[in-house]
Amino acid sequence: MRKSPSLQPLKPEPLPRRGTMARVFVYGTLKKGQPNYKYMINTTKGIAKYQGRGRTVEKYPLVIAGKYNIPYMLNIPGTGHHIAGEIYTVDDQMLRFLDEFEGCPDMYQRTTMRIEVVEWEGKRGTAEVRPASSGVMECFVYNTSTYQPEWVQLPYHDNYDSSGTHGLSYVLRENRD
Repeated sequence: MRKSPSLQPLKPEPLPRRGTMARVFVYGTLKKGQPNYKYMINTTKGIAKYQGRGRTVEKYPLVIAGKYNIPYMLNIPGTGHHIAGEIYTVDDQMLRFLDEFEGCPDMYQRTTMRIEVVEWEGKRGTAEVRPASSGVMECFVYNTSTYQPEWVQLPYHDNYDSSGTHGLSYVLRENRD
């Protein structure tokens, strides 16, 4: 595994104040229409409210790697593409579930990134939920600085779809050996 030199310790970002909603940007299997979206709408895991679509302000490499064809955003800012995804507001319970689901902090690390809002469906609400007038907001994102060195050589994507033309369908956890 390679560790990006730009990152400090692999601790998750702190949870938001109890009772507040955190913004999370998802770019892979948790998006609508993707294999793990079911967890985003499973209220026993917590609350996740779809707010809109966005893309990373900085460029990052998004690769599909490993024998299970898992999408990874490598924490190498300035390389790759502006990554497309979805913005959600989530409660504390869902954020804790996502940390566990994403193998945080070992497999993925939850960091804060600037996300440009492309389309906003969220209802007008508190300032912590609404996008800034610039159309850019801070969101938690699960990316990785612990990756195999050869992943940097894989094709970079700007928008993940498990059924995409890349031919690398994601393998559900329940179907893995």
